[in-house]
Amino acid sequence: MESIMEQSNPITEPMRHVVYDQFGERDVLKVIQSEVPEPEADQVLIRVHGAGLNPIDWKTRKGLGFAARQIENSLPWTPGYDMAGEVVAVGEEVTTLSPGDRVMGMIGFPSSGGGYSQYAVAGADELAIVPDELDLVAASGVPLAALTAWQALFEVAKLESGQKILIHAGAGGVGHFAVQFALERGAHVIATASANNRDFLAGLGVHEVIDYHTTDVGEECYGLDVVLDLVGGEAGKRSLHTLGEHGVLVTIPTVTADEIISTAESMGLRAHGMTVRPDAFHLDEIAELIEDGDVKVHIDRTFPLEQVADAHELLEGGHVRGKLVLDCR
Repeated sequence: MESIMEQSNPITEPMRHVVYDQFGERDVLKVIQSEVPEPEADQVLIRVHGAGLNPIDWKTRKGLGFAARQIENSLPWTPGYDMAGEVVAVGEEVTTLSPGDRVMGMIGFPSSGGGYSQYAVAGADELAIVPDELDLVAASGVPLAALTAWQALFEVAKLESGQKILIHAGAGGVGHFAVQFALERGAHVIATASANNRDFLAGLGVHEVIDYHTTDVGEECYGLDVVLDLVGGEAGKRSLHTLGEHGVLVTIPTVTADEIISTAESMGLRAHGMTVRPDAFHLDEIAELIEDGDVKVHIDRTFPLEQVADAHELLEGGHVRGKLVLDCR
Protein backbone atom coordinates (compact mmCIF):
# COMPACT_ATOMS: atom_id res chain seq x y z
CA MET A 1 0.00 0.00 0.00
CA GLU A 2 1.34 3.44 -0.89
CA SER A 3 2.07 5.73 2.00
CA ILE A 4 -0.19 8.66 2.74
CA MET A 5 2.32 11.17 1.36
CA GLU A 6 2.54 9.31 -1.96
CA GLN A 7 -1.22 9.24 -2.31
CA SER A 8 -1.84 12.95 -1.93
CA ASN A 9 0.02 16.21 -1.69
CA PRO A 10 0.65 17.11 1.94
CA ILE A 11 -1.58 20.01 3.00
CA THR A 12 0.66 22.77 4.29
CA GLU A 13 -1.95 25.50 4.79
CA PRO A 14 -3.46 25.72 8.28
CA MET A 15 -7.13 24.81 8.68
CA ARG A 16 -9.93 26.72 10.40
CA HIS A 17 -11.93 24.90 13.05
CA VAL A 18 -14.20 25.60 16.01
CA VAL A 19 -13.01 24.98 19.57
CA TYR A 20 -14.05 25.69 23.12
CA ASP A 21 -11.66 25.53 26.07
CA GLN A 22 -14.34 25.56 28.77
CA PHE A 23 -18.01 24.65 29.08
CA GLY A 24 -20.45 27.55 28.89
CA GLU A 25 -22.71 29.71 26.77
CA ARG A 26 -22.31 30.34 23.04
CA ASP A 27 -19.50 32.85 23.58
CA VAL A 28 -17.07 30.01 24.43
CA LEU A 29 -17.15 28.94 20.76
CA LYS A 30 -14.10 30.24 18.87
CA VAL A 31 -12.77 29.73 15.35
CA ILE A 32 -9.00 29.20 15.32
CA GLN A 33 -6.33 27.96 12.91
CA SER A 34 -4.32 24.79 13.42
CA GLU A 35 -2.27 22.33 11.41
CA VAL A 36 -4.23 19.76 9.42
CA PRO A 37 -4.25 16.42 11.30
CA GLU A 38 -2.72 13.27 9.81
CA PRO A 39 -4.77 10.09 9.67
CA GLU A 40 -3.67 7.01 11.56
CA ALA A 41 -3.29 3.67 9.78
CA ASP A 42 -7.02 2.86 9.88
CA GLN A 43 -8.25 6.42 9.30
CA VAL A 44 -8.85 8.79 6.41
CA LEU A 45 -8.40 12.54 6.16
CA ILE A 46 -11.46 14.38 4.86
CA ARG A 47 -11.78 17.87 3.44
CA VAL A 48 -15.03 18.74 5.19
CA HIS A 49 -17.74 20.46 3.15
CA GLY A 50 -20.45 20.48 5.81
CA ALA A 51 -20.93 19.70 9.50
CA GLY A 52 -24.36 18.84 10.87
CA LEU A 53 -25.58 20.36 14.12
CA ASN A 54 -27.41 18.28 16.71
CA PRO A 55 -28.94 19.00 20.15
CA ILE A 56 -26.13 17.01 21.79
CA ASP A 57 -23.74 19.72 20.53
CA TRP A 58 -25.16 22.56 22.63
CA LYS A 59 -25.85 20.32 25.62
CA THR A 60 -22.24 19.12 25.62
CA ARG A 61 -20.97 22.69 25.19
CA LYS A 62 -22.87 23.59 28.37
CA GLY A 63 -21.29 20.65 30.20
CA LEU A 64 -24.49 18.59 30.23
CA GLY A 65 -24.93 14.90 29.51
CA PHE A 66 -22.69 11.87 29.10
CA ALA A 67 -20.56 13.26 26.25
CA ALA A 68 -19.48 16.22 28.41
CA ARG A 69 -18.17 13.75 31.01
CA GLN A 70 -16.11 12.08 28.28
CA ILE A 71 -14.37 15.29 27.19
CA GLU A 72 -14.14 17.42 30.34
CA ASN A 73 -10.45 16.58 30.76
CA SER A 74 -9.68 16.96 27.04
CA LEU A 75 -10.48 20.66 26.50
CA PRO A 76 -9.90 22.57 24.25
CA TRP A 77 -12.10 20.44 22.02
CA THR A 78 -13.57 20.68 18.52
CA PRO A 79 -17.27 19.73 18.53
CA GLY A 80 -19.21 18.03 15.78
CA TYR A 81 -20.14 14.37 15.28
CA ASP A 82 -21.68 14.80 11.82
CA MET A 83 -19.80 15.66 8.67
CA ALA A 84 -19.60 15.07 4.95
CA GLY A 85 -16.80 15.82 2.56
CA GLU A 86 -14.14 14.48 0.24
CA VAL A 87 -11.41 12.01 1.15
CA VAL A 88 -7.99 13.57 0.54
CA ALA A 89 -5.69 10.96 2.10
CA VAL A 90 -5.96 7.46 3.55
CA GLY A 91 -3.97 5.56 6.17
CA GLU A 92 -1.91 2.57 5.09
CA GLU A 93 -4.40 -0.04 6.35
CA VAL A 94 -7.43 1.49 4.59
CA THR A 95 -8.54 -0.49 1.54
CA THR A 96 -12.21 0.52 1.25
CA LEU A 97 -11.82 4.23 0.48
CA SER A 98 -9.64 6.31 -1.84
CA PRO A 99 -8.83 10.00 -2.28
CA GLY A 100 -11.69 11.69 -4.13
CA ASP A 101 -14.45 9.58 -2.54
CA ARG A 102 -17.47 11.57 -1.33
CA VAL A 103 -18.28 10.40 2.20
CA MET A 104 -20.47 11.15 5.20
CA GLY A 105 -20.33 9.82 8.71
CA MET A 106 -21.00 10.10 12.40
CA ILE A 107 -17.42 10.56 13.54
CA GLY A 108 -15.51 10.69 16.80
CA PHE A 109 -18.47 9.74 18.98
CA PRO A 110 -18.57 10.50 21.83
CA SER A 111 -15.07 11.66 22.85
CA SER A 112 -13.20 12.81 19.73
CA GLY A 113 -15.72 14.91 17.79
CA GLY A 114 -13.97 17.11 15.26
CA GLY A 115 -16.65 17.78 12.66
CA TYR A 116 -16.78 21.59 12.95
CA SER A 117 -13.62 21.94 10.89
CA GLN A 118 -12.23 22.34 7.39
CA TYR A 119 -10.46 18.98 7.72
CA ALA A 120 -11.24 15.99 9.92
CA VAL A 121 -9.89 12.50 10.46
CA ALA A 122 -12.31 9.59 10.77
CA GLY A 123 -12.20 5.84 10.97
CA ALA A 124 -12.83 4.28 7.57
CA ASP A 125 -15.48 2.10 9.24
CA GLU A 126 -17.47 5.19 10.32
CA LEU A 127 -18.08 6.38 6.76
CA ALA A 128 -20.58 5.76 3.97
CA ILE A 129 -20.45 6.89 0.35
CA VAL A 130 -22.70 9.89 -0.38
CA PRO A 131 -25.16 9.41 -3.27
CA ASP A 132 -24.35 11.55 -6.32
CA GLU A 133 -27.77 13.19 -6.01
CA LEU A 134 -26.92 14.66 -2.59
CA ASP A 135 -24.88 17.82 -2.12
CA LEU A 136 -22.07 17.30 0.42
CA VAL A 137 -23.14 20.20 2.65
CA ALA A 138 -26.66 18.75 2.83
CA ALA A 139 -25.27 15.25 3.37
CA SER A 140 -23.64 16.43 6.60
CA GLY A 141 -27.12 16.72 8.12
CA VAL A 142 -27.82 13.01 7.69
CA PRO A 143 -25.67 10.71 9.85
CA LEU A 144 -26.49 11.23 13.55
CA ALA A 145 -30.15 12.20 13.12
CA ALA A 146 -30.93 9.52 10.53
CA LEU A 147 -29.09 6.81 12.51
CA THR A 148 -31.00 7.82 15.66
CA ALA A 149 -34.30 7.45 13.82
CA TRP A 150 -33.28 4.19 12.15
CA GLN A 151 -32.01 2.49 15.31
CA ALA A 152 -34.96 3.67 17.42
CA LEU A 153 -37.54 2.44 14.92
CA PHE A 154 -36.05 -0.79 13.67
CA GLU A 155 -33.69 -2.04 16.39
CA VAL A 156 -35.47 -0.93 19.56
CA ALA A 157 -39.16 -0.62 18.59
CA LYS A 158 -38.94 -3.26 15.82
CA LEU A 159 -41.49 -1.34 13.73
CA GLU A 160 -43.28 -3.45 11.13
CA SER A 161 -45.46 -2.78 8.11
CA GLY A 162 -49.08 -2.08 9.01
CA GLN A 163 -48.34 -0.88 12.54
CA LYS A 164 -49.51 2.48 13.87
CA ILE A 165 -46.82 4.84 15.14
CA LEU A 166 -46.87 8.27 16.79
CA ILE A 167 -43.73 10.37 16.26
CA HIS A 168 -43.29 13.44 18.43
CA ALA A 169 -41.62 16.49 16.85
CA GLY A 170 -42.01 14.95 13.41
CA ALA A 171 -40.67 18.00 11.56
CA GLY A 172 -37.36 18.15 13.45
CA GLY A 173 -33.96 16.71 12.59
CA VAL A 174 -34.54 13.16 13.83
CA GLY A 175 -38.30 13.43 13.33
CA HIS A 176 -38.31 14.19 9.60
CA PHE A 177 -36.13 11.13 8.97
CA ALA A 178 -38.22 8.97 11.31
CA VAL A 179 -41.52 9.76 9.58
CA GLN A 180 -40.02 8.94 6.18
CA PHE A 181 -38.43 5.67 7.38
CA ALA A 182 -41.70 4.61 9.02
CA LEU A 183 -43.70 5.42 5.89
CA GLU A 184 -41.20 3.58 3.71
CA ARG A 185 -41.59 0.54 6.00
CA GLY A 186 -45.37 0.66 5.46
CA ALA A 187 -46.51 1.98 8.84
CA HIS A 188 -49.46 4.29 9.51
CA VAL A 189 -47.72 7.47 10.69
CA ILE A 190 -49.10 10.09 13.07
CA ALA A 191 -46.83 13.01 13.95
CA THR A 192 -47.00 15.95 16.33
CA ALA A 193 -45.86 19.35 15.14
CA SER A 194 -46.78 23.01 15.31
CA ALA A 195 -49.40 24.26 12.85
CA ASN A 196 -46.81 25.85 10.56
CA ASN A 197 -45.23 22.42 9.93
CA ARG A 198 -48.48 20.67 8.98
CA ASP A 199 -48.01 21.16 5.23
CA PHE A 200 -44.33 20.14 5.42
CA LEU A 201 -45.24 16.84 7.07
CA ALA A 202 -48.22 16.25 4.80
CA GLY A 203 -45.82 16.72 1.88
CA LEU A 204 -43.67 13.91 3.25
CA GLY A 205 -46.73 11.66 3.31
CA VAL A 206 -47.62 11.65 7.02
CA HIS A 207 -51.15 10.31 7.49
CA GLU A 208 -52.18 12.47 10.46
CA VAL A 209 -50.58 15.61 11.89
CA ILE A 210 -51.51 16.65 15.44
CA ASP A 211 -50.92 20.24 16.57
CA TYR A 212 -49.40 19.76 20.02
CA HIS A 213 -50.37 23.34 20.97
CA THR A 214 -54.09 22.61 20.70
CA THR A 215 -54.50 18.85 21.04
CA ASP A 216 -53.61 16.33 23.75
CA VAL A 217 -52.32 13.17 22.08
CA GLY A 218 -53.61 11.14 25.04
CA GLU A 219 -57.16 12.06 24.04
CA GLU A 220 -56.59 11.78 20.29
CA CYS A 221 -54.66 8.48 19.96
CA TYR A 222 -55.13 5.02 21.42
CA GLY A 223 -54.05 1.45 20.75
CA LEU A 224 -50.77 2.46 19.12
CA ASP A 225 -48.02 -0.06 18.40
CA VAL A 226 -45.11 2.38 18.71
CA VAL A 227 -44.43 5.86 20.06
CA LEU A 228 -41.16 7.57 19.18
CA ASP A 229 -40.72 10.28 21.81
CA LEU A 230 -38.26 12.95 20.67
CA VAL A 231 -39.44 15.49 23.26
CA GLY A 232 -39.20 13.74 26.63
CA GLY A 233 -40.58 14.85 29.99
CA GLU A 234 -44.33 15.25 30.38
CA ALA A 235 -44.97 14.78 26.66
CA GLY A 236 -43.33 11.37 26.86
CA LYS A 237 -45.26 10.35 29.96
CA ARG A 238 -48.61 11.46 28.49
CA SER A 239 -47.86 9.45 25.37
CA LEU A 240 -47.84 6.22 27.37
CA HIS A 241 -51.65 6.50 27.46
CA THR A 242 -51.76 6.14 23.66
CA LEU A 243 -50.11 2.70 23.63
CA GLY A 244 -51.93 -0.53 23.00
CA GLU A 245 -51.44 -3.46 25.37
CA HIS A 246 -48.40 -4.72 23.45
CA GLY A 247 -47.16 -1.30 22.32
CA VAL A 248 -43.73 0.17 23.05
CA LEU A 249 -42.47 3.72 23.58
CA VAL A 250 -38.89 4.66 22.69
CA THR A 251 -37.72 7.90 24.29
CA ILE A 252 -34.61 9.68 23.01
CA PRO A 253 -33.83 12.59 25.42
CA THR A 254 -31.62 10.91 28.03
CA VAL A 255 -32.34 13.40 30.82
CA THR A 256 -35.97 12.23 31.28
CA ALA A 257 -35.65 8.64 30.06
CA ASP A 258 -35.51 7.02 33.51
CA GLU A 259 -38.68 8.69 34.79
CA ILE A 260 -40.62 7.79 31.62
CA ILE A 261 -39.46 4.17 31.82
CA SER A 262 -40.44 4.01 35.51
CA THR A 263 -43.87 5.46 34.76
CA ALA A 264 -44.36 2.91 31.99
CA GLU A 265 -43.44 0.04 34.32
CA SER A 266 -45.95 1.26 36.90
CA MET A 267 -48.63 1.15 34.17
CA GLY A 268 -47.62 -2.31 32.98
CA LEU A 269 -46.29 -0.91 29.68
CA ARG A 270 -42.98 -1.07 27.84
CA ALA A 271 -40.67 1.91 27.35
CA HIS A 272 -37.00 2.07 26.40
CA GLY A 273 -34.34 4.77 26.20
CA MET A 274 -31.52 4.59 23.66
CA THR A 275 -28.29 6.22 22.63
CA VAL A 276 -27.36 6.33 18.97
CA ARG A 277 -24.15 4.66 17.82
CA PRO A 278 -22.15 4.98 14.60
CA ASP A 279 -23.04 2.29 12.07
CA ALA A 280 -21.77 2.53 8.50
CA PHE A 281 -23.95 -0.39 7.35
CA HIS A 282 -27.13 1.37 8.48
CA LEU A 283 -25.83 4.57 6.92
CA ASP A 284 -25.35 2.74 3.61
CA GLU A 285 -28.99 1.59 3.75
CA ILE A 286 -30.11 5.15 4.47
CA ALA A 287 -27.98 6.47 1.59
CA GLU A 288 -29.69 3.98 -0.72
CA LEU A 289 -33.13 5.28 0.29
CA ILE A 290 -31.95 8.83 -0.42
CA GLU A 291 -30.49 7.75 -3.76
CA ASP A 292 -33.79 6.09 -4.73
CA GLY A 293 -35.74 9.23 -3.82
CA ASP A 294 -37.62 7.50 -0.98
CA VAL A 295 -36.12 9.79 1.68
CA LYS A 296 -35.42 13.50 1.40
CA VAL A 297 -32.98 15.53 3.51
CA HIS A 298 -34.39 18.89 4.57
CA ILE A 299 -31.86 21.57 5.49
CA ASP A 300 -33.50 24.46 7.33
CA ARG A 301 -30.49 26.80 7.33
CA THR A 302 -26.80 26.75 6.50
CA PHE A 303 -24.27 28.87 8.42
CA PRO A 304 -20.62 29.63 7.62
CA LEU A 305 -18.12 28.33 10.19
CA GLU A 306 -17.64 31.82 11.63
CA GLN A 307 -21.34 32.05 12.52
CA VAL A 308 -21.29 28.92 14.68
CA ALA A 309 -22.59 30.84 17.72
CA ASP A 310 -25.65 32.00 15.73
CA ALA A 311 -26.22 28.42 14.60
CA HIS A 312 -26.10 27.23 18.22
CA GLU A 313 -28.58 29.92 19.24
CA LEU A 314 -31.10 28.64 16.70
CA LEU A 315 -30.32 25.03 17.62
CA GLU A 316 -30.92 25.67 21.34
CA GLY A 317 -34.26 27.32 20.62
CA GLY A 318 -35.61 24.12 19.10
CA HIS A 319 -38.38 24.35 16.48
CA VAL A 320 -35.96 23.76 13.61
CA ARG A 321 -37.55 22.20 10.55
CA GLY A 322 -35.19 19.45 9.45
CA LYS A 323 -31.52 20.17 10.01
CA LEU A 324 -29.05 22.99 10.58
CA VAL A 325 -25.58 22.64 9.06
CA LEU A 326 -22.28 24.52 8.96
CA ASP A 327 -20.66 25.18 5.59
CA CYS A 328 -16.99 24.44 6.37
CA ARG A 329 -15.52 25.10 2.91
